[in-house]
Amino acid sequence: MSTFKQAIKISGHGIHSGAPVHMTIHPSDAPGIFFVRTDIPGGEKIPATFDNVGDTSLRNTTVGNRDGAHVQTVEHLMAALFLMGVDRAVIEIDGPETPILDGSAAGFLDAFARAGIVGGTMRSIVVKREIVAHQRELIKKLPWRARLMLGLHNLMMGRRSNGYVRLSPNDGGALTVRATLVYPEKIIGSQTYQYRFAGDDASVDTFVADIARARTFGKYSEWEYLKARHMARGANETNVIALNNAGDGTLNPLIWPDEFVRHKIIDAIGDMFTSGGFIQGDLVSYKGSHALNNLVLKKLFSDRANYDIIEPTR
Repeated sequence: MSTFKQAIKISGHGIHSGAPVHMTIHPSDAPGIFFVRTDIPGGEKIPATFDNVGDTSLRNTTVGNRDGAHVQTVEHLMAALFLMGVDRAVIEIDGPETPILDGSAAGFLDAFARAGIVGGTMRSIVVKREIVAHQRELIKKLPWRARLMLGLHNLMMGRRSNGYVRLSPNDGGALTVRATLVYPEKIIGSQTYQYRFAGDDASVDTFVADIARARTFGKYSEWEYLKARHMARGANETNVIALNNAGDGTLNPLIWPDEFVRHKIIDAIGDMFTSGGFIQGDLVSYKGSHALNNLVLKKLFSDRANYDIIEPTR
């Protein structure tokens, strides 16, 4: 169980509101990661846990509490906390979304490394039985009009709603994430990337070198559509990989040709940390999403026979 040696201040702007946001991450003795909305008088803490995840329609992870307070786009921050082994912190934030920074997890990791960490290991959650979450399960919950529109959209775009996220037991001691993207856009196409986190310095070093800087992405035409509807107002070429409208190139340079799928590793790890611990198992994400990541965790924790918990030794 670890926390920071000192408070950390991080500022930027929200990717959807475009508004300035200021965040202070405080060390804590209490287990768990909690957000506190300082712009809401008397606001209650918001636990960053899978059972408090709400709307994922903006292609991000949002956590909220029973009072209606919420914080959007927590996945990059959560991934950085997990990689640094921090499972105790209180995060004060003066708006409804975390700062997007450069669209990756690198800025958070840099700030955390400068602050320093104190404590030991975090709780381990060992997967005992295979759990699968299918995209069709999410589609069944949609109103019929939304299902119809999704079907027409997939038909026009040449896509299929056959994504899934699977958690399986492994030999223990590690979280392996294998992500696959399949997009009709030529610049992405089909990409697969795998990362193994074993809780050691070498795993962290690999993540920092090969994954942490991978940015979120979207089509430039989508930005304009979303901005007209008061979303993605903070998106620009410094924090999002912008695909051209033809889908065969980008408006800003890529770090790696497969930067798109590397970013999905960040998203998956951040979402898995809403479990409250170190998931030990094999995660396979085929055309996955934040909603599927959340659904697989809900299924995992729905039956105590699905997992074991190993508490850290003091």
